[in-house]
Amino acid sequence: MISITGVTKSFNKGDVNEVTALNGVNLEIQDGDFITIIGSNGAGKSTFLNALAGSFYTDSGKIVLENTDITKWPEHKRAGMIGRVFQDPLLGTCAGATIEQNLAMANKRGMSRSLRLGIKAKDREFFKEKLAVLGLGLEDRLKTHTGLLSGGQRQALTMLMATLVRPRLLLLDEHTAALDPKTAAMVLDLTEEIVSSQNLTTMMVTHNMNQAISMGNRLIMFHRGQVVMDISGEEKQNLKVEDLLNRFSELRGGEGVSDRMLLS
Repeated sequence: MISITGVTKSFNKGDVNEVTALNGVNLEIQDGDFITIIGSNGAGKSTFLNALAGSFYTDSGKIVLENTDITKWPEHKRAGMIGRVFQDPLLGTCAGATIEQNLAMANKRGMSRSLRLGIKAKDREFFKEKLAVLGLGLEDRLKTHTGLLSGGQRQALTMLMATLVRPRLLLLDEHTAALDPKTAAMVLDLTEEIVSSQNLTTMMVTHNMNQAISMGNRLIMFHRGQVVMDISGEEKQNLKVEDLLNRFSELRGGEGVSDRMLLS
């Protein structure tokens, strides 16, 4: 279980440009929860994922992962427990390394690493087996430098790398937003397959209302750095895009909603 209590984060503190990105966030995440996260631009969605990943230290509050207080843990230490896929396919892999080298690094999540990866025959067979599931033919291209792959291939590889060693928490930050519709659908199918087969505790930020409703068992909405909606079960199953639009309109004082994330 993951417990987030009173988490706050402000940027440019004491400056005229000070922004409160997270404003006392409280959230309890159960093992196996697949939570989709929505909210208008600047609502705090990605900042929240960054706070969990340790990209910065929060100003106050506590983050407890499986009874371990990780609030003051640096990002590299949390990486042993948390897998992450970014919006930009270029961020999840090392372009100058081969596919097998990227996978070898991912396979040592949470372990000490030497300068020499020492990829053995049994490692390659393991990598081929995992890559074959992607259906992209990458199992026959282990020596190919990752920088030569398409965006969709790199994002699929990043998904595999993020979950090669089962993470205690998987963070997906609009991980299909930069892909064309066909490739995005492929990566989403892969996401559901991996999350389901490993029963991964997952948080996925999305700008697509239909994705937010159809995927996962729980949906939360951010607004001005706070969680303003948290639904699951039958309530989520019966949810419609129109319901979300109405909620956004209420939050904006009845004004029309024009953010691109509301386009479904």
